[in-house]
Amino acid sequence: MTPPLRPPFNAHTARAKVQAAEDAWNSRDPERVALAYTVDSEWRNRTEFFRGREAIKDFLRRKWAKELDYRLMKELWCFTDNRISVRFEYEWHDAAGQWFRTHGNEHWEFDEAGLMRRRDMSANDIPISETERRYR
Repeated sequence: MTPPLRPPFNAHTARAKVQAAEDAWNSRDPERVALAYTVDSEWRNRTEFFRGREAIKDFLRRKWAKELDYRLMKELWCFTDNRISVRFEYEWHDAAGQWFRTHGNEHWEFDEAGLMRRRDMSANDIPISETERRYR
């Protein structure tokens, strides 16, 4: 495993941090994803608030049990020394086969080691047909 990219961020390292997050989330591996966060990381995901790696892993297991064939795209929006904001889209389908595209924004804050200590996410789900998918 490569060491985490650390603040202060510049355009290159901020883009690399976003790409690393996209790659990890597309693995759909809660253990892998959780390693990017501090042990006491604070999250807001839509209407859920929780803290810590174990809660993150539990959340991701629930998420990917519901959001099937999940595929994510993240785009760097802006950054400062230890914060990054991204816009994202991801597609998934439910157990009945209905496809959705989720549009949203995330704001991230990192500790000195480059681990995310705070994640704030807002998103909306839009029903789409399978033929409207962008991410495969």
